[in-house]
Amino acid sequence: MAVEQIAQLQPEQRWRKADFSMPALECAHRLIGATFLWDGCGGIVVETEAYAEHGDEACHTFVRHRARDFVQQQSAGTIYVYLNYGVHWLFNVLTKHRDSNGFILLRAIEPTTGIETMQRRRGRESLRELCSGPGKLTQAMGITPACHTGSIVSPDKPAQRGFFGHDDCEVVTDTRIGITKAAELPWRFLLKDSPFVSRKIRS
Repeated sequence: MAVEQIAQLQPEQRWRKADFSMPALECAHRLIGATFLWDGCGGIVVETEAYAEHGDEACHTFVRHRARDFVQQQSAGTIYVYLNYGVHWLFNVLTKHRDSNGFILLRAIEPTTGIETMQRRRGRESLRELCSGPGKLTQAMGITPACHTGSIVSPDKPAQRGFFGHDDCEVVTDTRIGITKAAELPWRFLLKDSPFVSRKIRS
């Protein structure tokens, strides 16, 4: 999506609180094919992971009381950013649906706009190297912990930050990556045959 195409995005295409008021698994699946924009950079979502508030040993809420407080205090569509292994900031969005709350980790996008900016931030030229992983993605797009507890569904500046629309596409599932607990759950969602995912499907 070129810069001029961003201007054509309509407000009604923007994902709202209601779009994140559903189980994390369903929302993570639906996000594949949507457009994610952040301050002039963005692309097509090609990979996500879902995490459940209850019964998911890989979710922060399983061991961190602050994460549990976050879920109770914040509304659907709130941004949850954390430092992974002291190296990479990871971008998540809170989902809420009755007793089925959770998080969606944004793992990879296909870059379509703001590419030169992302290349400079990453120190990479290859499009496949820009956002093919959650840490790469936040670095390329300039996402920092300053946005933690902010809202991705706020109506303020809708053309600068948010998820927009959804293209019909074939989605495949796989087990999650980089975890040791509950690693068998098929809660990673990928755009089929996309070369921009962090890791090709394993199962």
